Amino acid sequence: MIGIRAHDLGKMPVRELARKISEKGFDCTHLALQKAITDYDFSLGKLNPGMAKEIREAFYKENVLISVLGCYINPVHPDEKARREQLDRFKEHIRFARDFGCSIVATETGSLDHDWSYTPENNTPKAFKMIVESVAELVREAEKFGVIVCIEGVTTHTVSTPKIMKKVLDEIDSNNLQVLFDPVNLLDANNAGSQREMISEAFELFGDRILIIHAKDFIIENGVKKGVPIGKGMLDYPFFIKLVKERKPGIEILIEDSTPETMEYSRLYIQELLERA
Repeated sequence: MIGIRAHDLGKMPVRELARKISEKGFDCTHLALQKAITDYDFSLGKLNPGMAKEIREAFYKENVLISVLGCYINPVHPDEKARREQLDRFKEHIRFARDFGCSIVATETGSLDHDWSYTPENNTPKAFKMIVESVAELVREAEKFGVIVCIEGVTTHTVSTPKIMKKVLDEIDSNNLQVLFDPVNLLDANNAGSQREMISEAFELFGDRILIIHAKDFIIENGVKKGVPIGKGMLDYPFFIKLVKERKPGIEILIEDSTPETMEYSRLYIQELLERA
């Protein structure tokens, strides 16, 4: 199945959002409640089963599944009070995920910088200890509710390489912790030329733990990574999609960082590669 990150269509009432996703030809979505929906208050303490079921039904009526609840938090926020509030918000998503018809709640792994920017501290033992402690706390909550926590690596965050991702998985050792894999997030000017090796390493180290794929594309311009429409950039999509189909047949591939003007082309491009692989 091929889906879309809901808020790439904009922020709007839930029924309108579900209809637009369906009209674009997508079967499923990555839904970040606060980023995508205008007609509910998602502040901490407001989520409840009735609200979740209303939102779920709005998507079901348009034949769109909620694949992932995206809960964008910084699990290693340097301010303890802010970190605690964000962890509590993620745990609230865990408790009601099943009412959304969804079993996965996902986050990136954050930065020790207040605004998520890169800091060398992200590569320290202190940062590793913090991310393991925070994710382990979330996983303990997920185990109680039969929900899966997915974490996503990013080159500038605390989990910045496939090897570090594998270390986190080994350290926590729970089947309620799995991976949302986005190859572009783990590529930059330093390793873009060896992307096949990085992607292969990721599948070798934790391919069995990859539950969701994010799809986007990139170029390197003056040493800086920039997003471009899928198929217009540097990612070796034929190689990547062939490997995905071989190792994770039927996995949901969710397009992100797209626009309403480019997302249909992206969907058709990926669909064609899946059919040819």
